[in-house]
Amino acid sequence: MHIHVNGRNIEITDAIKAYVKEKIGKVATHYDQIQGIDVVLSVIKNPAAEGKHIAEVSCKTNAGVIRCEEAAESMYASIDLLADKLARQITKLKDKNISSDKASIRTGIVEEVAEEAVEDVKAIEE
Repeated sequence: MHIHVNGRNIEITDAIKAYVKEKIGKVATHYDQIQGIDVVLSVIKNPAAEGKHIAEVSCKTNAGVIRCEEAAESMYASIDLLADKLARQITKLKDKNISSDKASIRTGIVEEVAEEAVEDVKAIEE
């Protein structure tokens, strides 16, 4: 899995890149179906704007794409908020996939039991 870090109106330093990879890398360990993560860090240069530091992430998984965006007064704070939000969304996706897998297993078991019952009835009739 690759984590790509890009910047808009900001120069990405090694410290920021390492911080992003550390925080987002922890989130990626929760779910093994992640194919790639793209992080875009940007700064709004308007002095009147609130939450000038924006962090966005697009996480490509086998089930689709998860996208999050967070803004804060510092870049590190926005990365922290982004990592928390992404962790919640990945956990939600993981739980959804696990519950759908259980449903398919149960229906498979029900079908097997029904087939065995039909075979038992045919054996009794013969």
